[in-house]
Amino acid sequence: MGDLELLLPGEADLLVRGLRSFQLREMGSEGWNQQHENLEKLNMQAILDATASQGEPIQELLVTHGKIPTLVEELIAVEMWKQKVFPVLCRLEDFKPQNTFPIYMVIHHEASIINLLETVFFHKEVCESAEDTILDLVDYCHRKLTLLVAQSGHGGPSEEEESQYSTPMQELQKQAELMEFEIALKALSVLRYITDCMDSLSLSTLSRMLSTHNLPCLLVELLEHSPWSRRERGKLQQFESGRWQTVVPSEQQKLSKLDGQVWIALYNLLLSPEARARYCLTSFAKGQLLKLRAFLTDTLLDQLPNLADLQGFLAHLALVEAQSPKKDLVLEQMPEIWERLERENRGKWQAIAKHQLRHVFSPSEQELRLQARRWAETYRLDVLEAVAPERPRCAYCSAEASKRCSRCQNEWYCCRECQVKHWEKHGKACVLAAQGDRAK
Repeated sequence: MGDLELLLPGEADLLVRGLRSFQLREMGSEGWNQQHENLEKLNMQAILDATASQGEPIQELLVTHGKIPTLVEELIAVEMWKQKVFPVLCRLEDFKPQNTFPIYMVIHHEASIINLLETVFFHKEVCESAEDTILDLVDYCHRKLTLLVAQSGHGGPSEEEESQYSTPMQELQKQAELMEFEIALKALSVLRYITDCMDSLSLSTLSRMLSTHNLPCLLVELLEHSPWSRRERGKLQQFESGRWQTVVPSEQQKLSKLDGQVWIALYNLLLSPEARARYCLTSFAKGQLLKLRAFLTDTLLDQLPNLADLQGFLAHLALVEAQSPKKDLVLEQMPEIWERLERENRGKWQAIAKHQLRHVFSPSEQELRLQARRWAETYRLDVLEAVAPERPRCAYCSAEASKRCSRCQNEWYCCRECQVKHWEKHGKACVLAAQGDRAK
């Protein structure tokens, strides 16, 4: 793995030290783009380190330099940009960009940060180093999981529906919607890692998780609807490794990674001493939680033996009286990042969108070529292939691919026919990437 080292220790330290928060109007600017590229490098290096099991220096650097709160603030800032500014950009009649990739990079920024947090939050010291922003991160995860429950049953577009968009901005909106689904699944993993640290969370955080948001009941909803599973042409598919995959009949009883994350989070939220002392088992909560008994089959218990303790807890819960809602007066800390950002930018969404239209998202051809060169340097193909969980897939039909576009070297295809069919969509990006590569 040494040949694939993306960052030297000194470089990684410099990049982590330089992480900072940006205002919403600065997103997409030159300085912001540089930080986005730095984050992508840190992201890929963290995955390489975790895959190689050679220690995790990126996680250690983020903790040492106190940058987890910065990442949380950037995560929530780009979430707000996507909700408040991006829709305004899409409605501007005079905004018809020839290339939407600069906007796509801002949209993708949220996915980059949550992916990095998912990688490093496995370690308890990372959760502890988040300090007060852990409240903001819990709220963020709750928003994403609520979105997952609301989208249950949709499961993303079918193969026939994909790529049927009339304008570049409409296609970008659809890409943002699809990305939102993947981001929510990453948020689920982050939340599970937070629940691993129940013994070190503040009382305010515990109250936020158990009382304000009632996360145990929300997780029951997720298990019931299983938005990461769907039926496509009569076949069971599960979302794994960034795509929908058909599950063969012999594997359908196997616990998926995402189902496992929900069960572990539930175990932590219900059976840890800290949670049991504070979670109010009202009649509603009791009714929701008892639904879990139907899922606790022998097959599941064989795969997660610790759930036998949860089964015992539910058997006891069925016999006891529900509790009355608590009305204690409690002074608790509140998350502040979303509220502060909204307060600072309220009434300015249109102005921010128009500023970015003029100064950020309407680059010249030369600026696009220079940016394409930087992207090519950031997304090194050898590193991406090492990080990828499996062989590349055809950009058109999703079959296993062995042929790469000879012009830009970015897309993969299983055959010449698929490459020709995909050219209408891939052509502009291919030409831009190839020009940027020649500019080196």
